[in-house]
Amino acid sequence: MRRRPALLTALILTTAATLTLSACGGDDGPAKEGNDKVAGAGAGKKPSPSHSQSAPSASDSPKIELPADFSYTFDWPKTGDEDKDAVLADSEQSIKAVDLAIVNQDPLDESYLYYYEGEAAASTEEFIKAYVKAKARVTGAYRYYNATVDVTGKDRASLTYCEDQSKAYDMYLKTEKVIKTPETRNSYVLYATQLRKNGEGVWAVSKIQSQRGSDKCQP
Repeated sequence: MRRRPALLTALILTTAATLTLSACGGDDGPAKEGNDKVAGAGAGKKPSPSHSQSAPSASDSPKIELPADFSYTFDWPKTGDEDKDAVLADSEQSIKAVDLAIVNQDPLDESYLYYYEGEAAASTEEFIKAYVKAKARVTGAYRYYNATVDVTGKDRASLTYCEDQSKAYDMYLKTEKVIKTPETRNSYVLYATQLRKNGEGVWAVSKIQSQRGSDKCQP
């Protein structure tokens, strides 16, 4: 949705969100243990009112344009089920939207607020703030695979998937210096998300958790 480069690991682990929405090849910090906390697990934190106020309408879905040094591969083909395919499509956009917020250095960027709500929105905001504080963003190539979608009822769904972070790295904005790290088993992360189809017809992420180094995602 969204990645923890090694150089920022210590910083991000000190924030309320230990959400791995973005990451790099090899973590030498605490994340090497392979288990990340549930996004929003801090404390029952509620998103600020600005979350709902900032979100655009469904007819004005955000246009996500990222720098040329970003590359995404989503190896999760369409299922043929309308609802499941909508979950996959919105989830792709939600992942990119968080990267856009980091690029824009804006913890309340309307693009990601369009796709996140509740605990996931609150923890993602804290995650983005960590990048803003460090004046950094991620760069490189990302691959997503092994997606499993389950739609329960008319407005609830879950999605699990793997992320290959082995070619994603930190980049500091002032110097544009890229910190490359080696690939390890922790470069592969398993995500489990819960989504709700909101009143605007968007499958918004409400909860997300991750497991770094999961056996299910190893190449």
